[in-house]
Amino acid sequence: MDIQNRGMKICLVGAGRWGNNHLNTLKKLSVLAGVVEQDSSRLGKIRESHSNLLTFNNLSQALPCNFDGYVIATPAETHYQIASQILETGKPCLVEKPLALRSTEARHLTEIAGKKKVPLMVGHLLLFHPAFKRIKEILNEGKIGKLQYLYSNRLNLGTVRTQENILWSFAPHDVAIFQYLVGSRPMEVISRGGAFIQNHIHDSSLTILRYPGNIVGHIFVNWLHPFKEHRLVVIGSKGMLSYDDSSKQKELKLYEKGVDFVRGEPVSRDGPTEVIDYESTPPLEAEISEFLTRIRDCAHDHQDGIASGKSAVEVLEILERATEGLLAEPNQVPDPARSELPEGAFVHPSSYLDEGASIGAYTKVWHFSHIQKGAVIGKNCSIGQNVNVAENVRIGSHVKIQNNVSVYEGVELEDYVFCGPSMVFTNVHVPRSKYPQRGSKHYQKTLVREGASIGANATIICGITIGCHAFIGAGAVVTKDVPDYAVMIGNPARRVGWMCECGGGLFEDKEHFNCKRCGRVISMDPKNQTLGAKQ
Repeated sequence: MDIQNRGMKICLVGAGRWGNNHLNTLKKLSVLAGVVEQDSSRLGKIRESHSNLLTFNNLSQALPCNFDGYVIATPAETHYQIASQILETGKPCLVEKPLALRSTEARHLTEIAGKKKVPLMVGHLLLFHPAFKRIKEILNEGKIGKLQYLYSNRLNLGTVRTQENILWSFAPHDVAIFQYLVGSRPMEVISRGGAFIQNHIHDSSLTILRYPGNIVGHIFVNWLHPFKEHRLVVIGSKGMLSYDDSSKQKELKLYEKGVDFVRGEPVSRDGPTEVIDYESTPPLEAEISEFLTRIRDCAHDHQDGIASGKSAVEVLEILERATEGLLAEPNQVPDPARSELPEGAFVHPSSYLDEGASIGAYTKVWHFSHIQKGAVIGKNCSIGQNVNVAENVRIGSHVKIQNNVSVYEGVELEDYVFCGPSMVFTNVHVPRSKYPQRGSKHYQKTLVREGASIGANATIICGITIGCHAFIGAGAVVTKDVPDYAVMIGNPARRVGWMCECGGGLFEDKEHFNCKRCGRVISMDPKNQTLGAKQ
């Protein structure tokens, strides 16, 4: 055990296939103190073999314990929710890659970490591989001259995913390595590929990244390949490097090859090849050791450090840019409305953004959606598949609208609103096809206040207000105003409880309500039996 880590207590969240590797490494470093695992059978086996550990079925049980930090190794779709809960308590996190499924979510996690002044790391494991660290050292030493070109092949006849494409499954590691070696963002990202087994899920892709200083990178990933290969080649003006992780020897080689100009003519240079030694430290052990160091040093300011939250955001933004190209229709004519999108914004080629519509920075509009003229959408929003946002609708920032939702004129959504799949808004009380009631004077205003969530297939009758952080259950039919923090279910919807903005239940304590999950205290208006401002 490293004597510097003595007494440090780390909790592992998720002990599945890759989480088990974290468990063994944390144990080896003598810092494993707790495990959160929802699978009862798996948790039982951990209890049998690690009798001195604190074990929990869910995260809420672990948060009150005095752990020094958390390692999250759960499925990728849960990373954002779990990490945000932990960071809000002021505890450091190491999150397996990807940090989140969207760059907006990842950016929000970095904001929380900065506000709470705690370290946030992402599990870009290969950044801690000693071979890649040695390559970075050789570049910094100038042994191969000016960096010119990189390419990475990650090929295999591997497990074919049904939710994520090859780019998101294989390429995050390669993008992270390129960012680490180049040290700057690409100016251009171009990606093309093919979907052969399932429509719209690409099995192969080739991505080109153009960096400042005339540096070019190629990433070729494919899970329909007859043999396994992971090879990185780095080309400089004086020499070349090659590392083949799929070979038995796993050799890092330096080639004294290149092209020199002699009396104005290009002449090939073919010098000797040198095998470069590098350390044998297991990458996962090095990664976790770095996490422990940041906790010990209170290094919350390592925003630009290796595998930091900031670098994770960059990787996700590059993957999103690559995805835009990968899914683009061939020979597509540029849409003038798209050419002036704000920073980080994305509109899928199958969707329409009318002239006069506005979306904010980093907002994403996905497949087959329509944003009509006059609509205004804030920053960091996610507009799902087959969504219609009508004329003159106002939508705040950080709003998530899931698939198959129509936001009609007269509806306004404030910040952080969640609209579940296929939920329904209305805007006219007595609709008649024979006697149409068009125009704003006929539309009833519906306001959904900050932080409210509306479940799948719920129906919101027009002319009402849904209060801040209210929670509308799946399938509910809401016919009247909803108080702040209320939990509503049924048809017609009735209040069955109160919910904190973090998602935890609120429990009555005299004239206040307490949230056991996040510790918030909410005051009650005894006359109206509604909750007021948080304390």
